[in-house]
Amino acid sequence: MAKKNKKSYDGIVYSTDPGYASDGDPGFEQDTLPPQQQNLKVRLDRLKGNKVATVVYDFVGGESDLNDLGKMLKSKCGTGGAVKEGEILIQGDHRKKVAEILVKEGYKVKFSGG
Repeated sequence: MAKKNKKSYDGIVYSTDPGYASDGDPGFEQDTLPPQQQNLKVRLDRLKGNKVATVVYDFVGGESDLNDLGKMLKSKCGTGGAVKEGEILIQGDHRKKVAEILVKEGYKVKFSGG
């Protein structure tokens, strides 16, 4: 998993709009799309120490909604994990189970990687 340590300001240096909020602003939270419009991707990632993690990414929405989805997936899989950098990490190889849970919740799911 590559480190994502870049701030995206979309090339805007200055705006005269008093209500403008950049993605990089601390108070900015993106609107969450309904599950039927989400196209989530699931992949297996190898971590340090030859450990594996199931990663769910391409979620469009706020951080709080992503945390709620991650908490629900971790509890239904019965394992630990984390939500960071816009991705949900579930410890172990739970790709099929995660995909089934997401489909039942109404999300569109695709597998990525090999």
